Amino acid sequence: MREGIRTVLAQSSVGTQMEICGEAGTGAEALELATKTQPDLVLLDVRLPDGYGFNVCREILTASPRSRVLMLTAFSTDKFVYESITSGAHGYLLKELAPESLIQSIEDCLAGKSVLATEITSGVMRMMRGDDGGSSGSEGIQSLSPQEHRVLELVAEGRTNKEIGESLSLSGNTVKNYLANVFDKLKVRRRSQAAALFIQDAQNEQK
Repeated sequence: MREGIRTVLAQSSVGTQMEICGEAGTGAEALELATKTQPDLVLLDVRLPDGYGFNVCREILTASPRSRVLMLTAFSTDKFVYESITSGAHGYLLKELAPESLIQSIEDCLAGKSVLATEITSGVMRMMRGDDGGSSGSEGIQSLSPQEHRVLELVAEGRTNKEIGESLSLSGNTVKNYLANVFDKLKVRRRSQAAALFIQDAQNEQK
């Protein structure tokens, strides 16, 4: 599988700035390579020989904060998607994706967009909402102010409150206040739920 993906990426990179800077067979190898090379994007499977990809995702984003992580796996289990999103992954794709769609998804992710396979969106949203009710569709997102929207976008990127404050020149308390407003408008209780709604809305916008 890795060889096939490498071939697809190598062929698509002709005449572009895309460069494959490493390949790993385990989570430990992936973390070591990401720490060393600080890649723009990491393609990561959920099931690895030495553990789960979403745990590795957290470690990679800690070691290489500017990297974006795109999960590419054969598993569409709601729990795996949920864990990946809450670990900071910027997208979740299934391996049966056509080569051209994979390339487009990588380009979208590198451009700052959130990428989520349409086959798993509804199930993830049900799990994210749980018994909290959640916001329906894009109505909650559209009710956000521009600054609230930007704060939520950074949450969906896996940023901490401190990182959000530094990015937007806001104090920690101001970030918390914005997040409280966001949670209230979206009718959610946790940042992972808010992030999932943002990803769903972004996915709908891209259709």
